[in-house]
Amino acid sequence: MSSMSPPAVSNFIRSIIDADLAGGKHGGIVTRFPPEPNGYLHVGHAKSICLNFGLAQDYRGKCNLRFDDTNPEKESEEYALSIQDDVRWLGFQWDGEVRWASDYFEQLYQFAVELIHKGLAYVDDLTPEQMREYRGTLTQSGRNSPYRERSAAENLDLFARMRAGEFADGSRVLRARIDMSSGNINMRDPAIYRIRRAHHIRTGDAWCIYPMYDYTHCISDALEGITHSLCTLEFEDHRPLYDWVLDNITIPCHPRQYEFSRLELHYTITSKRKLLQLVNDGHVSGWDDPRMPTIIGMRRRGYTPDGIREFARRIGISKSENTVDMAVLESAIREDLEAKVPRVMAVVRPLKVVVTNFVEGRTESREAGFHPQHPEFGARIVPFGREIWIEAEDFSENPPDGWQRLTVGGEVRLRYSYVLRCDGVIKDAAGKLVELRCSIDPDTLGKNPAGRKVKGVIHWLSCAHAMPAEIRLYDRLFTVPEPDADKDVDFSTYLNPDSLTVVQGWVEACVKDAVPETRYQFERLGYFCADRRDHQPGGRLVFNRTVTLKDSWAKEHG
Repeated sequence: MSSMSPPAVSNFIRSIIDADLAGGKHGGIVTRFPPEPNGYLHVGHAKSICLNFGLAQDYRGKCNLRFDDTNPEKESEEYALSIQDDVRWLGFQWDGEVRWASDYFEQLYQFAVELIHKGLAYVDDLTPEQMREYRGTLTQSGRNSPYRERSAAENLDLFARMRAGEFADGSRVLRARIDMSSGNINMRDPAIYRIRRAHHIRTGDAWCIYPMYDYTHCISDALEGITHSLCTLEFEDHRPLYDWVLDNITIPCHPRQYEFSRLELHYTITSKRKLLQLVNDGHVSGWDDPRMPTIIGMRRRGYTPDGIREFARRIGISKSENTVDMAVLESAIREDLEAKVPRVMAVVRPLKVVVTNFVEGRTESREAGFHPQHPEFGARIVPFGREIWIEAEDFSENPPDGWQRLTVGGEVRLRYSYVLRCDGVIKDAAGKLVELRCSIDPDTLGKNPAGRKVKGVIHWLSCAHAMPAEIRLYDRLFTVPEPDADKDVDFSTYLNPDSLTVVQGWVEACVKDAVPETRYQFERLGYFCADRRDHQPGGRLVFNRTVTLKDSWAKEHG
């Protein structure tokens, strides 16, 4: 990341860190980002990545990347690699090697043995159904399991045999012995190990018992010397268990857990299960579909790491509900692109214009810079020709009041070129407009016509020089701000049928060798990105619309 990053916005977590460092509680900070490798990361994870890695960067501390790989059936190497790519693409680097909860399986097992020795954990034979029944409810206290008073010796024997594979999957669990009457259900003797014969992506078949997340997470934090363990608010009720485990084992480090509100983004969803459903049901082309709120999808659409980091900075960190309109994200992306990307012309819905007074060798072309504020971006020739493409919506036979584009008998300036006058229209047998007949004012190349004012400026391309391109116009994935708010209605009911429109358009020849992920502003149309999967430099050109030039959604759908 550049040293020109905007100043950090203060929040309650920074205040805690400042106090801890000032008071000498910590000499430096160590954070971690601990995803489960069971899916692709989304915009909510991007907020957490920017928080954990950003704090480590700002305070000159360290941030670990640790995979919570305690649920072997759902985890894969593909997801683990994609998460590492996402973190790096966002501009961050973890401290040292990638860490895994499975690195600590033996230590976790030994800490469980310690809890059994202390009479603080026991092997339970209740079935899952019985366990639910014994647990009680939010208003009703739980009941002790009949196996709760087993001796430490018996529990040690049973736990060793669980590890050795003597018992069937699900037939026994190891539970923490805390308080079945606690008002916090998480403290009612939670399971800390279960039997599960599942092939693990890293340990293979070495283990048939796996530790539970709440037990694993706090110990992993402590083993890594994490100072500030940051998570979303749904884990607030789990914090007493986090502390209980660390208070009752022999471990020198006791990290503190702090919770912040998760990000909810309007017009999308961030549930991994529902995102997977969109993929499996074919509503999107995959996890990297540019309409998906996944980091890999946002990347493919053309969003920038700087823009996403700026978005995270703007929405801030707090404990209050963090529901953000899509326009805030789009605005951060738009502002980042505005200053950084070259501008070229493209025509998305072409209408042919024949320039009747074009003279070969006399009608000139002009040079145009790629960005008005950045001469260092260079320039290119914008060739003119007898036949040009203009945008179909820049012409109207019956223009509304205030129309400043082309109409029969009217004039517009062609960007970087001449003033053009429409003299007539050509229609097919069905009465459909197919072509315009126009003429240029030859004295207006680079200067205004004498004695009259031409208000409108439109973009265009020379037919002979333009390159064909597939243009994918992306929009919001859903038509309502909160598609999964109503639990009685399937969220897919609200899918936006116009979230993707594919058109065959034309682009300037200067972009034909652009590599995948090259970004441009197509003048007057929006920001576009060469698709990282389907675009072929010098061959098939495919551009995704990243974001429009202005936020028009609210106006059109308000």
